[in-house]
Amino acid sequence: MSSQDRDGQGPSPDTEATSIGDMVDLVKDYARQETLGPLRGAGRWLAFGAAAALCIGMGLALVALGLLRLIQSVGDDVFDGAWSFVPYLIVLVLVGIATAVAVSRISKSTLGKEPS
Repeated sequence: MSSQDRDGQGPSPDTEATSIGDMVDLVKDYARQETLGPLRGAGRWLAFGAAAALCIGMGLALVALGLLRLIQSVGDDVFDGAWSFVPYLIVLVLVGIATAVAVSRISKSTLGKEPS
């Protein structure tokens, strides 16, 4: 039997206030769950991505510098005078290729996936 059937006056003000308060709490909890959770995940994703990009960039720069020095020391007589720009050009092309391969590995389908 409902409270209206028992006393004929409908639900009491205390139960209405409690149910409204519960409803407000449910809406707040739902909003937190649906906004803060994904934002935390996105922040974590961005932090790891930025750290990885920094490490890969520093590694690529060091490898490029080492390769440049190797080409300059091995081809000492070949790249003298007017040909002194060639080692820089070779390293620039190789770094461009490495960058193009890295960028081609980025896909939109993996950006929206939840970590498993």
